[in-house]
Amino acid sequence: MERSVVKLKLASVTLAGVALVMMIILGPVSSVATATQDAATATLFKTKCAICHGADGSGNTTKGKELKLKSLRSPEVQKMTDDQLLQMIMKGKEKMPPFEKSLGAEKCKALVAYVRTFKK
Repeated sequence: MERSVVKLKLASVTLAGVALVMMIILGPVSSVATATQDAATATLFKTKCAICHGADGSGNTTKGKELKLKSLRSPEVQKMTDDQLLQMIMKGKEKMPPFEKSLGAEKCKALVAYVRTFKK
């Protein structure tokens, strides 16, 4: 009986050690993946959205002024729910084209998160 308790404790210590090593090894990989995703979303915003909304989300572009766009940094836009923003990106609004078919849901969700970075 005592021997099985020692083996169990040894196994749990070994498992904890393996878990710690994996966290150390995979932690930076996860950070790199997140940074890569963030960079890809920033590029996506620049190619699909910035022509009207501006790289900084202000809407201070020729097209943005023509369309009288609200700044994505404004409290009015920032207090919209994620779902409201997602629906707008996916379905479009007025002269804004829908991006659901061309980008897919996951990229549209990533754009919602990117719009949140413009919060003042």
